[in-house]
Amino acid sequence: MFDAKKLLDQFLGSQIPGLSGTVKERAGQAGQLAKDNPLATGAIVAALLGTKAGRQLAGNVATVGGLAAVAGLGYLAYKNYKSGQSPEAAPQPAPQADTPLPPPPADSSFSTQSPLLSNDFALTLLRAMIAAAKADGHIDASERANIMDKVHAVDLGPEAEAFIENELANPVDMDDLVAAAGTEEQKVELYTATRMTIDPDTRAERGYLDLLAGRLGLPDALIDHIDATVSAAKA
Repeated sequence: MFDAKKLLDQFLGSQIPGLSGTVKERAGQAGQLAKDNPLATGAIVAALLGTKAGRQLAGNVATVGGLAAVAGLGYLAYKNYKSGQSPEAAPQPAPQADTPLPPPPADSSFSTQSPLLSNDFALTLLRAMIAAAKADGHIDASERANIMDKVHAVDLGPEAEAFIENELANPVDMDDLVAAAGTEEQKVELYTATRMTIDPDTRAERGYLDLLAGRLGLPDALIDHIDATVSAAKA
């Protein structure tokens, strides 16, 4: 089995110096960068998928990247929800890159060292992100082939490439995703990773997020906190 946590870092990794412009332009730049320097490919997969995560995460969250960003934002939203604050009044992540996103406490279920954040659950988060990227229906067979051409250039390894290709080609099994989140904290992280991947600016995306929230059974107030926290973390 490939390292899902490492691949998750490449989906939501640190910002890449020198990349700018539209997603299409960034994808071209990232593909060339991947060929020239495969070790500097953080966030490339997110950009190539056309998701809004790789290009919109604000400085400090994008710098943290990967599983740590999902866990950090999920923990912050959950803590604010538990404190009884309204989403509008709750503290939110600062956008400055020199203001670190506070990590969850070591004894928290949100900690990246928690047994709950296993390689299997990281795989679930990846599947959730790819499913979210497909939510607006823009990834057809031609686009899948184009994406896989770029993924091959990054050289993620045959297992990781086969995983991405399979997830892109097949319909999402939302029940399977939801079943993999066995605790409330994991449900928060699953929704957080999904919300980081897309913005609900189309009816299809909003419907997908609403459906996922309903299947997860998370309280509306907690969903509101996650939405506010992720929105604040986007540039």
